[in-house]
Amino acid sequence: MSVRNPYQTYKHNAVQTASPGELTLMLYNGCLNFIKQARHAMAENNIQDKNTNIQKAQDIIRELMVTLNTDYEVAKSMLRMYDYMLQRLIEANIKNDPAALDEVAEYVTQFRDTWKEVLQLNRQKQYGGGVPHDGKL
Repeated sequence: MSVRNPYQTYKHNAVQTASPGELTLMLYNGCLNFIKQARHAMAENNIQDKNTNIQKAQDIIRELMVTLNTDYEVAKSMLRMYDYMLQRLIEANIKNDPAALDEVAEYVTQFRDTWKEVLQLNRQKQYGGGVPHDGKL
């Protein structure tokens, strides 16, 4: 039996037990992390790490694209935004453009924050809880 890093074990278990909604939230957070790493690598002129991290962010955006249910109009709009973000990541990689990375990070952050709010509202609805008296979710 191999000894595993406790953090890796925790991450593995978190993914294995997450709901589809929580997995989507993890994808958004992972994308933001890879964009942040790419931006740092870009500032350090580390082309290989920049490229690797931008490609990882692109892979996440592609995964978000293929999992959309385009039967709904909002999903079609999201698909167009994901496609735009994908193109901006490609431009950022080719042109070493930190502003393009920042733009995509802002969009991903907005998607993530909205998704997080939807998850919280669904939990409240599912478990019958209203908004707490202090207004915090």
